[in-house]
Amino acid sequence: MLRRDYLNYALVVFGWSTSWLPLKWQVGIIAPEVSLVWRFAIAALLCYLLVRLKGLPLRFPLRYHIRFFLMGIFIFSTNFMLYYYASVHLASGLLAVAFSAASMVNILMVSALTVRPPRLSQLVASAIGLGGIILIFWPELDVSNKAWISLMLCTAGTICFCSGNQVSASTQKDDVPVLSANSWGMMYGCLFMAVIALVRGHEFTVVASWTYLGGLVWLSVFSSVIAFACYLSLVGSIGAGKAGYATVVFPVFALMISTMVEGYVWTGLGIIGIVCVLAGNLIMARTKAT
Repeated sequence: MLRRDYLNYALVVFGWSTSWLPLKWQVGIIAPEVSLVWRFAIAALLCYLLVRLKGLPLRFPLRYHIRFFLMGIFIFSTNFMLYYYASVHLASGLLAVAFSAASMVNILMVSALTVRPPRLSQLVASAIGLGGIILIFWPELDVSNKAWISLMLCTAGTICFCSGNQVSASTQKDDVPVLSANSWGMMYGCLFMAVIALVRGHEFTVVASWTYLGGLVWLSVFSSVIAFACYLSLVGSIGAGKAGYATVVFPVFALMISTMVEGYVWTGLGIIGIVCVLAGNLIMARTKAT
C-alpha cells in the first residue's frame, strides 16, 4: 500500500465509524427513504461541484450510465435503506459490526468473478476478523429475536454494497474518475429512493432540529462524499478484498462511540473479538493486492 492508500484508509475508517450514530438518530423521525433522498441529494451536489472544480469529465456513453445507475441502486440507496430499517432493533455500533461482513463478501465476489481462488492470507485475515465480529455480536443475538431480523436486513444491505463495489471497480478500470462516477451514482440513488418514497406514500419533510440537520450534514459530507471517494479509490488501487477490510476495522471505533453515547455494554467475548479484529487487520495489511 502507498502512503496515499493509508491516508484513504484512515479517512474511510474515521468517516464511517462516526456515521452510524447520526444514522440511528434519524430513525423514527422521518421515513428512511426520505432521509436518504436528502442525504444523497446533498452529497450528489457536492460531488458535482468537486468534479467541476477539478475539471473532471461528467459526460459518458450510455453503457457507463448503466453502471452508474447500478452503483446508485446498490451502494447509494438500497444498501442504506436496509440498514436504516435494521437500526430499529440494534445499537449503532452493532450496525457497523454487521456491515463488516463486506470484507469476506468482497473477497468471495472477486473470486467468483475472476474464477480464481482468493489468497489464503486474505481468507485467514477475514476469517479471524469476522470471528471477532461474531464474538462481539453474539450476546445481542442471544437475547433478542428481533435482532436476527435486523441481522438479515444488514446482510442483504452488505451484499448490495459489495455488488456496487464490483461495478465501481469496473468503471475505474476504464479510467472513469471516482468522483465523476459517484456524482452520477449518488444522483441515481437519490432518484431511486425518491420513487420508492412516493410509491410508499411518504411525505418529503425535514425536521428542524440540530440532531437531525447536523446528522444529515455529517452523513452527506463526511460519510458519503469524502469516505466513499476514499473507499472506492482504495477498491481501484488495492482491490475490493483488501479495501473491504476497512469495514472490519471501523466497527471497533463505532462501538467505542456507542459505549460513550448509547451505553453499549462490553462483554468478555467482545474484548476477545476486538483482539481478533485487530489481528486480522494486521494480516490483511501485509497481503498483496489482487
